[in-house]
Amino acid sequence: MVSALGNRLAAGVWGWLAKAGKVHAGSPAARRFAAFGEGSTMAFPPGTVFGERYISVGAHVLIGANVTISAGFVPGLDLGPDTLIRIGSGVVLGRGSHVVGHRSIDIGDDVYTGPNVYITDQNHGYDDPDVPIGKQWPSEAPVRIGPGCWIGTNAVILPGTVLGRNVVVAAGSVVRGEFPDHCVVGGVPARMLRRYEASTGWARVDSLQAQTRKATPANG
Repeated sequence: MVSALGNRLAAGVWGWLAKAGKVHAGSPAARRFAAFGEGSTMAFPPGTVFGERYISVGAHVLIGANVTISAGFVPGLDLGPDTLIRIGSGVVLGRGSHVVGHRSIDIGDDVYTGPNVYITDQNHGYDDPDVPIGKQWPSEAPVRIGPGCWIGTNAVILPGTVLGRNVVVAAGSVVRGEFPDHCVVGGVPARMLRRYEASTGWARVDSLQAQTRKATPANG
């Protein structure tokens, strides 16, 4: 009886915290961001969030619980006048995901991610074999994720990645490089698996390559 009552009380308190702890447009926490659009919500409990003045969130964005969004190495850094992380409108970031920006991360409108996705524009260097990797100067490259993309659970988006419009990233993939509109990428490291062409529809990349080779006459 006591245990059941305690469980109900704990559930009630947690429900109150979840409601009161949400970040939403117009709340004091939202005002710390460079922008936090109408209808957008960050669920409770949040992950690590700092550098808000370098982070812009569009309208009607849903950020799941335990999502980390950070600009810079540590809180309080002067990172210049520009926004470093731009999250478009209609974006959904799955619970436990991380968006860690130091130079430029641009997430287009209507991008959806599964849980535990990691997106970063910085990686550790390893040029010097005599220095621990964690102490070497990192390398940076902008990341751009086009509108309408779907990024599956546990995918990792590395510095320099550019995804076109409506790209599917398979769960568990590690992505680096540039990929065109309307394709499916997957693997470690990720490669393009399927692509949509107006003339043929969706096809496996190896099939498209075979058709191209067949259509191209041999040099005589």
